[in-house]
Amino acid sequence: MKERSKNKGDAVFKAITLVFAAAIPLLLISLFLMLLSQSWLSIRTFGFGFIFNSVWNPVLSQYGALPFIFGTIVSSLIALVIAVPLGVGCAIYLSEVSKSKFKEYVATMVDMLAAIPSIVYGVWGIFVLGPWLASTIQPFLGATLGFLPIFSGPPQGLSMMTGGVILAIMILPTITAVSREVLQAIPYSLRESAMALGCTRWEVVKLGVLPVAASGIIVSVILGLGRAIGETMAVTMVIGNRPEISASLFAPGYSLAAVIANEFSEAVTDLNYSVIVEIGLILLLLTLIVNGLARILIWKLTSKNTM
Repeated sequence: MKERSKNKGDAVFKAITLVFAAAIPLLLISLFLMLLSQSWLSIRTFGFGFIFNSVWNPVLSQYGALPFIFGTIVSSLIALVIAVPLGVGCAIYLSEVSKSKFKEYVATMVDMLAAIPSIVYGVWGIFVLGPWLASTIQPFLGATLGFLPIFSGPPQGLSMMTGGVILAIMILPTITAVSREVLQAIPYSLRESAMALGCTRWEVVKLGVLPVAASGIIVSVILGLGRAIGETMAVTMVIGNRPEISASLFAPGYSLAAVIANEFSEAVTDLNYSVIVEIGLILLLLTLIVNGLARILIWKLTSKNTM
């Protein structure tokens, strides 16, 4: 009798957890289907040309998402170029180098950065970061590296560079915190083995720690990239919101999330509304593609390390 009751309890427990597990993919599928159905008018009207068209003129019902895709990718790449070395370097310092109480204060400050609302980052970017970049960093880059297209043109506070730097600051806590937890989870015996062979501290980190932690660090980078791609308010306030493609990082840009925030409330026609929803669908697909590629890379690294 007890055995039958136990089996019944296990069956109920299994059914409940199965429902919880199935709710997540069902939620993703329902979200995708909703976006697809609401954007079907735009898909039927413009086809794949919507992705490669650069014209954005709601008055003439001419729409193209290429400037927004370009702005999203470029601003996210700028954020990664800045945040990955800083975040991983800070995580290495906190877990491998520092032995004082100072590292706890640094870790606390990093965690506090993640708690700041994005609107505060946006206001700070408008009044502090943007003017500073336009008056100091951009003129310096233009004078020294102005022969490169990405550093050409007049300095501007509201620009693709400002948006990228804001995103870098916002994703820095995620990369640092996750990378630190991954590094601290590595058995100390690996470090002791490397030190017993006469390795320096840098060689211990390089040969004994980073190869094992590579997959976890990539996960932290992907989590940060996911936030950078979908970030809305801070980027909307500092990126310039100009639907044009420019080679210069000093020029204003636009992102997928920013155009949704700016244009959704002004969509007065069915086609305009459908276009905005399709931009949300593109943002969802872009996020899934990035995470899928990262997952493949992690599988390859994991299988390589196990071999």
